[in-house]
Amino acid sequence: MKHTELADKSDMSVTIDFAVQGMSCSACAVRIEKAIGKMEGVQMAAVSFPLRTAWVQYSAHLLQPQQIAERVKQLGFVALMSESPRQGLYKEHNTLRLRLIVAAILTLPLLAGMIRHLPPLEPLLGLLPAWLLMPWLQLALASIIQFVIGMPFYFGAYYALRQRSANMDVLVALGTTAAYLYSHYVVFQDGLLRQSDAAAHAPALYFETSAVVITAVLLGKYIETAASLRAQQGSDGYGKLQGQMAAVERAGEVIHMKTEFVRAGDIVIVEAGEIVPVDGIVCGGVSSADESLLTGESLPITKREGDPIWAGTRNESGRLRIRTEAAGHNTMLNRIQELVRQAQRSKSAIQRNVDAAASWFVPIMLVFALLTVILWGALLDPGNWSKAFVCAIAVLLAACPCALGLAAPISLVIASGRLAKQGIIAKEAGALERLARIQTIIFDKTGTLTEGKPRVSAMLAVKGSQASLLRLAAAAESESAHPLAAAIRREAVKLGLVIPEAEQLAYTPGGGVEAVIEKKAFAVGNARFAAGRGWQMGQEVQAFAQARETAGETVLYAAIERECVGVLALSDMIKSNARETVKELKELGVTALLATGDHEAPARAAAKALGISEVHASMLPESKLALVEELKRRGKRVAMAGDGWNDAPALASADVGIAMGDGTDAALSAGHMTLLLERLKAIPEAIRISRLTIRNVRQNLTFAFLYNVIIIPFAAFGLLEPWMAGTAMALSSVSVVANALRLTGKLKRYAGAS
Repeated sequence: MKHTELADKSDMSVTIDFAVQGMSCSACAVRIEKAIGKMEGVQMAAVSFPLRTAWVQYSAHLLQPQQIAERVKQLGFVALMSESPRQGLYKEHNTLRLRLIVAAILTLPLLAGMIRHLPPLEPLLGLLPAWLLMPWLQLALASIIQFVIGMPFYFGAYYALRQRSANMDVLVALGTTAAYLYSHYVVFQDGLLRQSDAAAHAPALYFETSAVVITAVLLGKYIETAASLRAQQGSDGYGKLQGQMAAVERAGEVIHMKTEFVRAGDIVIVEAGEIVPVDGIVCGGVSSADESLLTGESLPITKREGDPIWAGTRNESGRLRIRTEAAGHNTMLNRIQELVRQAQRSKSAIQRNVDAAASWFVPIMLVFALLTVILWGALLDPGNWSKAFVCAIAVLLAACPCALGLAAPISLVIASGRLAKQGIIAKEAGALERLARIQTIIFDKTGTLTEGKPRVSAMLAVKGSQASLLRLAAAAESESAHPLAAAIRREAVKLGLVIPEAEQLAYTPGGGVEAVIEKKAFAVGNARFAAGRGWQMGQEVQAFAQARETAGETVLYAAIERECVGVLALSDMIKSNARETVKELKELGVTALLATGDHEAPARAAAKALGISEVHASMLPESKLALVEELKRRGKRVAMAGDGWNDAPALASADVGIAMGDGTDAALSAGHMTLLLERLKAIPEAIRISRLTIRNVRQNLTFAFLYNVIIIPFAAFGLLEPWMAGTAMALSSVSVVANALRLTGKLKRYAGAS
């Protein structure tokens, strides 16, 4: 069980995840989810049937984990609070394997009785030992399978019916019990110890039906849990990247300690070939770091003094000294793990619809089985109630809610794991589903399509010197996080200027900043900001600004007491793979738009270089939000890619908000998806992965739906023996799981190709 504290001290919110044993289908997961969700103090509850995992967010002062475990127990399931979900799933997998082996061994002798139901195989009866057809032997073996190996189905059915619900356990328990009791009645009607020669002319027994169905269902469950384990391992690969120990330099000595005890500011030594255990800044040594498993970047990244480095990356060549900024649960690696788990516990629209269908599927099948009895007994073969009951048993055993319940979750878990390995963090399952249908994507310019590291390329000082203009601008931008502000500060430091103190700072998002510096009102901002304040622009200023904007540079105006005193021009390099990214998006049928706070001329210049035809310049954050809303009103499915600071409203409003990551908490918390370390090509990769995944989910759903539509009428009209129906039901679940696992290979091949 894992705990995560999420809220303030006055009303601390805690999230736990734990394994749940005993679920047989998605209807069980829905039942647990609803029951826990109604408990006082529970803020959110989600249960995954394929992963056999529950996530609960609750108020710590109102509820305790033991109370949640007790509620799960009342529903007929086991909450393993002391074990991780993977350990719980592994334990259930081992239990199923033991039950399956015993059931298979006991079922094999009963298959001799099945030959009697297949006329072409009847000659084989003479080759088998006579005692295999003795009713007492079949009764003994079938009883062990039915009431020992199959007892969990009865418990599951009992607890489901007690909650006025129904699940797959109800279908299996009813169908196999009916077959067993029918054969039980025939045995005692005809004689338990009748001779084998008489057995050949006695009414047919169906002990093998209940045994084969229980064995087939157990086989299906065993394969399902194996697939779930495999999917979990693929989606939780970050666990392999976590360093448990760190070599910390203290008082001239190197001490080895657990990463949880490393403090911010500690110097950590990482030798070549070791996994970096902390987030920090390189303060000594030169090496290359393999970030492929963390960010999706395939080539090693050179790390030297001053460069950031993250926990989970591998130091490839040289010895590094790292000044710690975060360790243990505070690293970016751990935050990414939490976001991946968050995505897995959320449900897409497809999953919610399937869960709703699963809740009424079993009751409908029970009614259909009853109608089958009436149809045969009253109309198709009046008076032949034996045939009627056999057909009804076949209907119960053929109905398969499991295939529906497994259609989406396993595929989505596999996809979220692959996305994470590609450096793409999807924070909700619905984002993956919506991304597959995206038609338009809006890009911010600065820091998204450009490097985000602009530099001051030219200055014009109308009054005073350029140095004076620059130092005042640096003072006004001293507390801004915007890339242009950082560029101005860097230039001032580079020239060795003394930056004065700024007071009464007032920021206008998407415009500029005003401040009092050296007892004068100073402001710096873009053309719209300047025009809104009525600054007077001379011809020299206008000509300089127009020339720089035509060259594709960003222009900021500076004023003292509302009089323009100078202009700063800044240039920003377009990212090396930005044009290729836009091209790939066009190939995918996705239209790229540029929406930026920049003036028209530099925005047009950047768009031309990128191959983007539609440009929206001089956009405030609220203007970008309005653009997103307008496109959605036109029926477009819209994605927005930008930073998590200036573009937050548009990111939240878009169908899919894609935050360009920089390893900070702000970037990881913005939008519906985050690209680690601003790897632009991850956007078309994510769209391709989402489309492959949704296609796979639709294949699964189509198969599950067609299976039930085709097989149930066959069973109802007596064209399937009960054992055939039960085996088909188990194999349908296995087929869906197998198709979902095909996605793993497809995504691996795609990742290798890209």
